[in-house]
Amino acid sequence: MKKKQNDTIRKAWKIFAYLWAGVFLFFTLLSLGWLGFMPSFEELENPQSNQATEVISADGEVIGFIGIENRSDVTYEELSPNLINALIATEDVRFYKHSGIDPRSLFRVFFKTLLGRHSSSGGGSTITQQLAKNLFPRTHKGAIGTVFSKFKEWVVAVKLEHNYSKQEIIAMYFNTVDFGSNSFGIKTAAKTFFDKAPSELSVPEAAMLVGLLKAPTAYSPVLHPENALERRNTVLAQMNRYDYLSDEEFEKLKETPVDMSHYSLQTHNDGMATHLREYIRNEMKEWCKHHRNSEGEHYDVHKDGLRIYTTIDSRMQRYAEAAVKEHMSKEVQPQFDRELKGRKGNPFCDIDPAEQERILTRAMKDSDRYYRLKKEQGMSEKEIRRVFNEKVEMRVFSWRGNIDTVMTPWDSLIYYKRFLNVGMMSVEPGTGHVKVYVGGINYRHFKYDNVRSLRQVGSTFKPFVYTMALQDLNMYPCTEVPNSQVCFEQWGQPDWCPKNSTHEREEEMVTLKWALAHSVNWVSAYLMKQGSPEQVISIARKMGITSDIDAVPAICVGTPEISVYEMAAAMAAFANKGEYVEPIIITRIEDKKGTVLDRFSNERHEAISERTAYMMVELMKGVVHSGTGVRLNYKYHLSDYSSAIAGKTGTTQNNSDCWFVGITPKLATAIWTGGEVRSIHFRNMTFGQGAAQALPIFGLFMKSVYQDPTLHFPRGDFERPNVPLDVELDCSKFQQEVMQEEAEYDF
Repeated sequence: MKKKQNDTIRKAWKIFAYLWAGVFLFFTLLSLGWLGFMPSFEELENPQSNQATEVISADGEVIGFIGIENRSDVTYEELSPNLINALIATEDVRFYKHSGIDPRSLFRVFFKTLLGRHSSSGGGSTITQQLAKNLFPRTHKGAIGTVFSKFKEWVVAVKLEHNYSKQEIIAMYFNTVDFGSNSFGIKTAAKTFFDKAPSELSVPEAAMLVGLLKAPTAYSPVLHPENALERRNTVLAQMNRYDYLSDEEFEKLKETPVDMSHYSLQTHNDGMATHLREYIRNEMKEWCKHHRNSEGEHYDVHKDGLRIYTTIDSRMQRYAEAAVKEHMSKEVQPQFDRELKGRKGNPFCDIDPAEQERILTRAMKDSDRYYRLKKEQGMSEKEIRRVFNEKVEMRVFSWRGNIDTVMTPWDSLIYYKRFLNVGMMSVEPGTGHVKVYVGGINYRHFKYDNVRSLRQVGSTFKPFVYTMALQDLNMYPCTEVPNSQVCFEQWGQPDWCPKNSTHEREEEMVTLKWALAHSVNWVSAYLMKQGSPEQVISIARKMGITSDIDAVPAICVGTPEISVYEMAAAMAAFANKGEYVEPIIITRIEDKKGTVLDRFSNERHEAISERTAYMMVELMKGVVHSGTGVRLNYKYHLSDYSSAIAGKTGTTQNNSDCWFVGITPKLATAIWTGGEVRSIHFRNMTFGQGAAQALPIFGLFMKSVYQDPTLHFPRGDFERPNVPLDVELDCSKFQQEVMQEEAEYDF
């Protein structure tokens, strides 16, 4: 009997030993990767995740992301203690006491959850195990596959604990989790939900984000605010339970409402400087073709977590976008909509139906819907047109917010054509740094970049004509010229004789300063006839204008098509003592570890003399002080902040293109407003001119810039040239001197 008992005990020990040997062998083979994929030491040291490229402003703010996933890493030091406490209290209270696997939690799961069927007893996965699953997602399906994957996560968790500190594991965990709302990682989530950095999150904010990890959709504060509040308070209760919050703090904080006033979805279509980010994305795709990482592979702007440092000032960018929105939504578009009522809603002005059809057909072929029907479904042109004439549910843009409606895709093409758009860019004259870049009113619905597009410039081209007069014809701001009609002979064609917009002081002698301030076409034509189109074009080229310009007299009234980008840079040369500085947007590129991969600089050269530049600034000051730009002072009161503001308005034929260029000693801005095509415009000059459409955006923008104490924006005057300026710029004094000289001569 005793012998049988001993045999039984020996067999039991053998079975036990074999069992443990089998377990040991199983985990050894699993660890070595003989039973399927197991991350190598190198992969554990450098775990891969899709990290979006950050676009960073000159003042250090992340203004957007470029990538497959909006993910950007942070270090442990960049995390708020509130986040760390909330995570540990909710997910793994024994985090600092285990080495990747918590036996106590496993026993709790086994006895309470599996045997006792208490679903509320919690899970057994540690934070490290969850990190393992995030870094190396499960590939096995089914119950057996899930158990097998779980064992693999145990092994990976132990390896992670061996390779990383607890602080590094916490940071890695926060960098890999999905918070919903297209937010991957805590940095993007903090920006999306609260417009903050992770280090700035309060206790309720941290609790809400940690609460999202259980089910990002079910506990979304945007989609399900009541669920989100309940889940957040559960996290707060856990923090109270484990002494991260006192009873008094918990009772107070659980009554705090969820504040979603700063919620902003971080997508490529939304957020700040969207058109600029698309421009940078395209530039970076080209850059990546010529640059490789340490492994010899081309960088990927969408996945490699690059950091692009730009010249943009996030504060100025916000003010510019706010100015565009305020003026276009409250003034320009409502006025245009009222005019369209008298035109039966037709945004096209004075063109035949065939031309309208051609424009709309081109827009149809540029649409995503057309591409899907043509390329993916193989439809014919006739079938596609039939689809475009069938009503469907859609969401369309409006200044009051997107509207859910039902209309045909063809009607939606007409609907979008009725919106007037904007292009705006500001440059720092001395450096060429682009501080503001607004490519349109809404990138999601209007992706065309109006900063880079060519538009007829109208009278904003006249400063180049006047520069020619000052530099090549030896004239002065107070030189008097006849305000009389001028005609140009044209081979085989009737003579071309430009007209003035008003009859003020016609057939009188007027100063150049008065003529530019009032944008007199006859005087521009007179100056052109004294010089030549080639002389004007030569000056424009030196000032950075690269667009095609025909050498014809009509350029004196602004027939060339030039981009906002070129005009802003050219105007900056006037403020920079005649030196042209090439605009620059990207200053350097770093990898995700902060190693500098590339730096960028720009070119500069003398375009015009200091003396000429200073005189031109004085001429353009007259536009603001007493000419077509005077509403900058009486409506926007910019003279209360500085007298050093120069500018020029511009309006093309039929009011199609409206411009304003504004210059201060430290900022040159060009603004265009108008329809997508030139046949979309106001019928009258009251609203269809640069002074009414483009200038107010500059007024609103600069007022905000001057009022922001953090910008320290200078208010001093333009710097005088280093060479002696033997010219009287006050035309009243100049006239007195001339009269005195004439009297002495007569005597």
